[in-house]
Amino acid sequence: MDPISDMIIRIKNASDSKKESVVFPHSKLKLAILDVLFKEGFIKSFGKKGKKVAKFIEVGLVYDGNLAKIKGVERVSKSSKRIYNKSQDIRKVRNGMGLLILSTPKGIMTDKMAKEAKVGGEALFKVW
Repeated sequence: MDPISDMIIRIKNASDSKKESVVFPHSKLKLAILDVLFKEGFIKSFGKKGKKVAKFIEVGLVYDGNLAKIKGVERVSKSSKRIYNKSQDIRKVRNGMGLLILSTPKGIMTDKMAKEAKVGGEALFKVW
């Protein structure tokens, strides 16, 4: 199973069911992705819990009134088919209302940050 897909679907399902937080297994890549989502305001908080083998990440979810901030997610690059974008080929998600999360040589970035830095990379997923 794809760990990034698992993470974003858990976040979306928890926000759809009005949960306060969601928990999933720890990894450095997930922490980097959550840092970008936190800076963009899609999640309220995130933190590493546990020790040694039993590490996990707890994410606090954001709501606008009664509506979830994350309305949808779509995995772009899968383990069976990787999708790479050059910096000039990066397009807006939902006319600028969403984000494309990319894995670049300079780290995990949003579509806007990657265009400004003029770097491309693997398109991980879209969130709106």
